[in-house]
Amino acid sequence: MELEVTRVVAALSQARSVLFITGAGISAESGLPTYRGIGGLYNDQHAEGGMPIEEVMSGPVFRRRPELTWKHLHRIENACRGASFNRAHEILALMEGCFERCWVLTQNVDGFHRAAGSKNVIDIHGDLHDLSCTRCGYKERVKDYSQLAPSPFCARCGGVIRPDVVLFEEMLPPAKTDLLQQELDRGFDVVFSIGTSSVFPYITLPVVEAASQGKATVEINPGRTSLSEVVGVRLATSAVTACEALWAARDKWRHA
Repeated sequence: MELEVTRVVAALSQARSVLFITGAGISAESGLPTYRGIGGLYNDQHAEGGMPIEEVMSGPVFRRRPELTWKHLHRIENACRGASFNRAHEILALMEGCFERCWVLTQNVDGFHRAAGSKNVIDIHGDLHDLSCTRCGYKERVKDYSQLAPSPFCARCGGVIRPDVVLFEEMLPPAKTDLLQQELDRGFDVVFSIGTSSVFPYITLPVVEAASQGKATVEINPGRTSLSEVVGVRLATSAVTACEALWAARDKWRHA
């Protein structure tokens, strides 16, 4: 891995702008289960009465039978409860102060990037701890779900409460997609893919486009993905190991 790290350090030494795209793999090292794969929460083929998990966790089912979706939201939150950000999250937050522009695009809903200190975060799928009423719009942030009812209702108007996360078959938040596109239009000198299986087009496209433009692209992932043959450098290791190696060499690339 030493040669690959050297190549990434060389790219960072010339960079003024960096985009980090993160997925479940970066938080797995905090003890969080991934949705599929190692300890995956979605490994069961069916969740309720033969209904696929993607259907139970979809917007249409939530609107018809919120108690079913909430059952699995509680399951996800309970599996994550008590965990916190790890050294990889911390290092990405520190890197924000080392470049003129540095952003994190994350698929994760755990809120770890902001908790670790990152300010420029686009949490494209939302945050599990931000709740809102589907009727009156009242918003609340909670530490965990331990005090929530199995299917909670708004204390103000009696409306159904939901976390501000993107369920299956729902559109991505326009404000976040607009912000992402605005930053992508400005361009990034280096684009990282960290701990993501790279399934969604809006996650793979920034990497593919950067590679096609001759920009430096890096994948950090123990396993291979659809981007493994696209990126310029692949670090086949964990997020913490790779980030620590890059941070240890910061005197060779930092600009601030």
